[in-house]
Amino acid sequence: MISPRGRGTVTANSMNESPRAILLLLGPTAGGKTSLSVRVASTLPAGAECILADSMQIYRGMVVGTAQPRKEEMLGVPHHLCGVVDPGGDPFSAHDWLAAATRSIEEIRLRNRTPIVVGGTNLYARALLEGLFDGPGRDDAVRSNLEALDDDTLFARLREVDPASANRLHPRDRRRVVRALEVHETTGTPLSEHQREWQDAMRPRADVRVAVLTWSTPEINRRINARVRQMMEQGFLEEVDVLRRSGALGPQAAEAVGYRELGEHLDGRLELDAAVEQIKIRTRRFAKQQRTWLRRFAALPGAITLRPEEEEESQMVSRLQEHLG
Repeated sequence: MISPRGRGTVTANSMNESPRAILLLLGPTAGGKTSLSVRVASTLPAGAECILADSMQIYRGMVVGTAQPRKEEMLGVPHHLCGVVDPGGDPFSAHDWLAAATRSIEEIRLRNRTPIVVGGTNLYARALLEGLFDGPGRDDAVRSNLEALDDDTLFARLREVDPASANRLHPRDRRRVVRALEVHETTGTPLSEHQREWQDAMRPRADVRVAVLTWSTPEINRRINARVRQMMEQGFLEEVDVLRRSGALGPQAAEAVGYRELGEHLDGRLELDAAVEQIKIRTRRFAKQQRTWLRRFAALPGAITLRPEEEEESQMVSRLQEHLG
């Protein structure tokens, strides 16, 4: 098996060393990351810029449903990787995000400002710290044989040899299905097992300062329910309708929390109240998953934990300033 740190790995540490540390601010959905990151950025003497590490906020036009920061919330702080990708185009991968985030970090550092990465998506945060497992090199003979098969045959084969990858990938995501099968055929090991080895042990990165927002379960659930209600008042249903009518939602974007449920309502398969309730339930489940991996980030050497239920925002800002050094 290829080492996650060895050949075949896309690394995040290839950027030039810089005296400016990166703040990686993590927390659950509806946890107040935007407000806190903007406050910190506004108080740093040389200034800072935010980079979103969210797999759905990256999409253009998906403003309400992904809680993209609005102009008035940004308070003049530049935000990167927010609403810049066509949701109807090719699926946007963690590799795509890491490449774009690395460029943004380099540019922000050249401006002598602090990069603040604000997340949301576990895989993106892991990629920033460790790079990404990319598997063995391309095998043209194997790939040619796979490319000759239709989508249904490819996906059926993937379900047989790598059910974990099949559960993660869309049946029509041909490029990634072919890649998963190629890895299995060339190494004899499912891609999902290669990736699991990479995920087993998380490692810190010298130039990244990790901070994790932590909420009690009852409080974050209350905040999630309130946010969903607010999204509906802000026009979430209308946003989904416009995107669907224009054909702007690709398979990956259409599966985002809320977009799928409201799409089912617009198709007449789900009453609106039921759709809203399903959004709340699915979001709370997602927050539960987030708590699991956020605990792993909080356990990294040097990481700090922020507790908004116990600390004033000004206290948390001061702690983050000290954390950056």
